[in-house]
Amino acid sequence: MMHFARRFLRRPKLSVVVVVYDMAREVPRTLHSLSASYQRGVSEDDYEVIVVDNGSPIPLGKKTVERFGKSFRYIYIQDASPSPAAAVNVGVKLSRGDYVCIAIDGARILTPGLIRTTLRAFCAFDDPTVVTLGWHLGHEPQQKSVKSGYTRESEDALLKKIDWPADGYRLFEIGCLGGSSKDGCFRPMSESNTITISCETFDSLGGYDTRFDLPGGGLVNLDFFRRACERKGSQLVVLSGEGSFHQLHGGTSTNIPSEELDSKFKEWTAQYTRIRGIPWDMPTQKPEYLGMIPLVAMPYIAWSANQRLEMESKALD
Repeated sequence: MMHFARRFLRRPKLSVVVVVYDMAREVPRTLHSLSASYQRGVSEDDYEVIVVDNGSPIPLGKKTVERFGKSFRYIYIQDASPSPAAAVNVGVKLSRGDYVCIAIDGARILTPGLIRTTLRAFCAFDDPTVVTLGWHLGHEPQQKSVKSGYTRESEDALLKKIDWPADGYRLFEIGCLGGSSKDGCFRPMSESNTITISCETFDSLGGYDTRFDLPGGGLVNLDFFRRACERKGSQLVVLSGEGSFHQLHGGTSTNIPSEELDSKFKEWTAQYTRIRGIPWDMPTQKPEYLGMIPLVAMPYIAWSANQRLEMESKALD
């Protein structure tokens, strides 16, 4: 019934679901990076953006969201769970596209070819799971940089330095790979902040599992990424020339000291084992690669290739 309604009402090809919480500074940049004025090679009729506010103390508001385009919608959840899992499911239920891109962390700025290349993946592959690597703004992961004095003002200065948003690919100049993608694009990754699959596949997987009820969701996004990758017949497609760049906002995993993160990760993995009955591990499916590599990203591609060669060399020893 849900799929029939989507097909009957369908206008956009892709629905992007963005979950936000208390991110008044960061979200406007995220949404601008999703606008048709920023994304290249697509029109605003090709996709929609559904912003789900997971109970922010001060609601973001419709005006803040809808000024970015006619296909932007805002949903506010009263009495929201501290986990974003239910918010993701609400956004997908309201979606009208054939495919859905989940951006579970609304504080990320995207590169300008992400929408176009994601749509190309669904023309090139039968049933893909389309992802990008996760990056942090700043020259070291924010769990470390905040201890060295990295602030929101530092971040604002970096964005000003590259004249963002004039050329969104210059984000590669001021970013570093986050923990989920720390080994580069040619080695396994633990999650993505832009996971795109068909809406039918999302439903068949049961959506995001609301049993992951810890603040921030614990491993809920990693769990969904693993299930999406490991389903029968799926192709993992990595858009290696695109990315999502995390802004400093006090997140539950990205902006806390490494020592505290280690303690939380033990709690999250323990919950994962209770829910799934197996220990958490990264999916190992071999990816396909799609898209243009901007010149500014070439150093990271070369570094990623070297990481892969080192891994294979160690395996032969």
